[in-house]
Amino acid sequence: MSLTRRILIAMVAGLVIGVLLNIMHNLGWLAQGAGLWFNNLLVDGVLDAVGRIFVASLKLLVVPLVFVSLVCGASSLGGHSRMGTMALKTVLLYIVTTAIAISLALLLGSLIRPGDGVGLSSDSTFTAAAPPSLKEVVVNMFPTNPVQAMAEGNMLQVIVFSLLMGIALANSGEAGERVRRWFEDMDKVVMKMVGILMELAPWGVFALLAKLFAGLGIGALLELGLYFGTVVLALLLHCFGVYSLLLKLLGRINPLQFFRHLRPVMVFAFSTSSSNATLPVTLKTAEEKLGVDNRVAAFTIPLGATINMDGTAIMQGVATAFIAQAYQVDIGMAGYLTVVLTATLASVGTAGVPGVGLVTLAMVLQQVGLPVEGIALIIGVDRLLDMMRTAVNVSGDSMVGLLVAKSENSWDEARFNQPRESAQTAA
Repeated sequence: MSLTRRILIAMVAGLVIGVLLNIMHNLGWLAQGAGLWFNNLLVDGVLDAVGRIFVASLKLLVVPLVFVSLVCGASSLGGHSRMGTMALKTVLLYIVTTAIAISLALLLGSLIRPGDGVGLSSDSTFTAAAPPSLKEVVVNMFPTNPVQAMAEGNMLQVIVFSLLMGIALANSGEAGERVRRWFEDMDKVVMKMVGILMELAPWGVFALLAKLFAGLGIGALLELGLYFGTVVLALLLHCFGVYSLLLKLLGRINPLQFFRHLRPVMVFAFSTSSSNATLPVTLKTAEEKLGVDNRVAAFTIPLGATINMDGTAIMQGVATAFIAQAYQVDIGMAGYLTVVLTATLASVGTAGVPGVGLVTLAMVLQQVGLPVEGIALIIGVDRLLDMMRTAVNVSGDSMVGLLVAKSENSWDEARFNQPRESAQTAA
């Protein structure tokens, strides 16, 4: 059985078993002793431990993978003038797709109107963390201590240091060539570690989803069903509609083949809710299945995992419309344009802030004069939506990497078009 199929089976099994355990617990079908066993040993014990170990193992590989791959890629491009052009294309594509995402979300939110008739309790409160200024974001991109940046997992600083290291190697003659060959060997070793971890992925995916739904159940979805459905619809349209159009129009690339190759990555992202934790799988898939050259993939995809927030932008758009309708506030066309601009810039500016979705949403609401305490209403379903929008984010990272590779003549079309069975074997 292929790895993709095993992961999908594990995802469905985890969801079903988690919901069943939640129903059994809530209906009192478990005796007192069995209930303690259910909570302490099974859900909060075994499932939680396996899921956390799996995510920790993924995060373990992020910094070495990004550093080694980006040094290899930058050292190959560092002696040429294409680095600046490639970086400009990448950043522009990320900004454009984010603007499209927020616009689509606002449009659907205005048409479906999920907030009409919703009563907000007067005691709903939400305290938002202060987002950093754009100046702070730019300054903090440059590390004072690269070892500290790696230890803290500050990806923007790791990316900047890796680029400088790669460019220096490309311009250091014979000594740089010797070091570059060492990094290329290390890249193969790290990718082998990723392959070993992927073989254990079905168990980690099963544990993560079973634990989540054992505690969440389906009751939270019923309370905010229209809001939840609007966000999901926007995510699906953006992922399978907008991304497919961009692939077809800008790259003349088959979207169906793209999503066939990307299915394992999307499942990983859904189960971990973290673009950074999914980064090793995204990078491996981009190189081995999508045919993106390492020089391009090592730059575009780690950068996308850090600044590309299409899924988060969609949540912000729908949530803004939802809260405005719930409070019966008409923010007007100028307000919607402000939301598009603010959310697009904030998706890049607050990339390193924990809970980035709710932080940037608070910023957006303040810009258009909506009460920030309205966020309290949607927190209940945000965990599950976070899983879905992370899958959209990693799809956008891969799509941009593929388009940039095509434009830079760094795309292996034969590898991309290989039969699915061959691609699965390569994984």
